[in-house]
Amino acid sequence: MSFHSNEPHAGDVAGRLNWLRAGVLGANDGIVSVAAIVVGVAGATSAIAPILTAGVAGLVGGAISMALGEYVSVSSQSDSQRALIEKERRELAEMPEEELAELTAIYESKGITAGTARQVAVELTEHDALAAHLEAELGITEHAVVSAWHAAGASALAFTVGGILPLAAILMTPEPVRVLATFVAVLIALVITGTLSARIGGSSWIRPTLRIVIGGALALATTFLIGTLLGTTGVV
Repeated sequence: MSFHSNEPHAGDVAGRLNWLRAGVLGANDGIVSVAAIVVGVAGATSAIAPILTAGVAGLVGGAISMALGEYVSVSSQSDSQRALIEKERRELAEMPEEELAELTAIYESKGITAGTARQVAVELTEHDALAAHLEAELGITEHAVVSAWHAAGASALAFTVGGILPLAAILMTPEPVRVLATFVAVLIALVITGTLSARIGGSSWIRPTLRIVIGGALALATTFLIGTLLGTTGVV
């Protein structure tokens, strides 16, 4: 029997989706957050020094914040997964017959006859009891515990890569078209990240991409308006 190449039979699907989530969220946050900061400052002043200062501060602070948030979140998830694995390991050592009966009942509940379910449970237990119970009861594997450090690093890197784009766009374009060029660069980048995430995730790209683009455009327009109002009223 051969697997269909376009179906996610591989055991690393959950890991791939986790990396995708962290990467896309980090890149989108970097693009929108840094763009909103520099566009807002550009609305208040045309001086390049405040724009550069605010942009770099936003880039560094945002990357650290993303990494910290992802580390805390994934650490909690990893701790829970490890606790469940250890609990299952302990139960298998202390009450193997009860665990075998539980595994049999799980397969019976899926529509397998009692005799076949028992045979499947016995054979899987003889092969790798812990793996069989983790997959059937919890839907995880012993090696699928996500790394908090990897997730934090991926988020920080993605945020930085995303944030560099609007910062470069606003610093490298002439003052008369500075804000417009940043708007265009950001919206194009959001289209790319939205489409890429949808393609890798196997879903339609139109709706999620539109959500990202519209949200980014609203963020930039709002901060630019606020910056312009502050600049024209003399507050800054």
